[in-house]
Amino acid sequence: MRVGSFVLAAQFPGQGQGEALHRAVRSAEVAEEAGLDGVWLAEHHFVPYGTCPSAITLAAFLLGRTRRIRVGTAVSVLPTAHPVALGEQAALLHLTSGGRFSLGVGRGGPWVDLEVFGAGLRAYETGFPESLDLLVRWLREPSVAATGERFSFREVPVVPRPSESLTDTEGPEVVVACTSPASVRLAAERGLPMLLGMHVGDEEKAEMIALWRQHARAAGIGGEVIAGAGHVSAGVCQIADRLSDAVESLTKAMPGWLKQGLDAHVTVDGRARTMRDPLAYTELLCGLHPVGTPRLCVDRLAATSERTGIARFALLVEGSGDLAATEENVRRLGAEVLPHLG
Repeated sequence: MRVGSFVLAAQFPGQGQGEALHRAVRSAEVAEEAGLDGVWLAEHHFVPYGTCPSAITLAAFLLGRTRRIRVGTAVSVLPTAHPVALGEQAALLHLTSGGRFSLGVGRGGPWVDLEVFGAGLRAYETGFPESLDLLVRWLREPSVAATGERFSFREVPVVPRPSESLTDTEGPEVVVACTSPASVRLAAERGLPMLLGMHVGDEEKAEMIALWRQHARAAGIGGEVIAGAGHVSAGVCQIADRLSDAVESLTKAMPGWLKQGLDAHVTVDGRARTMRDPLAYTELLCGLHPVGTPRLCVDRLAATSERTGIARFALLVEGSGDLAATEENVRRLGAEVLPHLG
């Protein structure tokens, strides 16, 4: 089982943006010290929900600050980026880090980001498959041309080619954030592993993986790829000596962050939004994920793995909003939970 941290660089009420980013960097450094497998970095624009506007830039910084741990994006928002530019950056990080970089991509939301970056609503609503295919081709082929609706250009060489890594791999892995049957099918037909969100429980994740396998087989994806897909489950982790203390740490801090951060999202076209109740959502997360004593955290991670087949986790460890508490949480995850997982 491979357990990593999920870093949003969340800005809690009363905190500055620099404070949030400092906590993000420190939590990643401590994750390596504590023996975690990876660090997954989220990307958000114009909202305090997450103060990292470029997950791949922060990934580059953290790859330079670490020596062993894998660093990935969860996710880089593909509709607001040029797939070739993102592919070039991913290839560069793959080569210079010795293969320690993972590129997670997602469709994002219908936010004002689409207006600011000039992508337009179509890039979000219908353009994701074209962008994803162009990105994957860039990471797998020696030269690439495009004749799509959004991207069209003559054949150009891929420089640097990620396949020329000293690690002798095809290039950085690409993981797709999936929240719907359509996105599950999109990832499956390309044989790409999924990142499954922390808002869904084991039963729904198991159903999504079963659907992924069905579509992958129908698309002719090989059994070896299907068996070793390496899906990633996002969740929340808060460790304390008593369950009530762990829950209290999160229910005191997370609702304020969620309300402030989610309320700041602005749609590009004025469409209505349905927002979760922040406290109810926090309580839901506490019930779904490894929140509680070390023994309870071990049991919940093991149960999720058994029910879904997932063996990779990206766990939000900064839910208390406090730097010292976050560092302690990560260290306890490494010392008191990881040794008891297969």
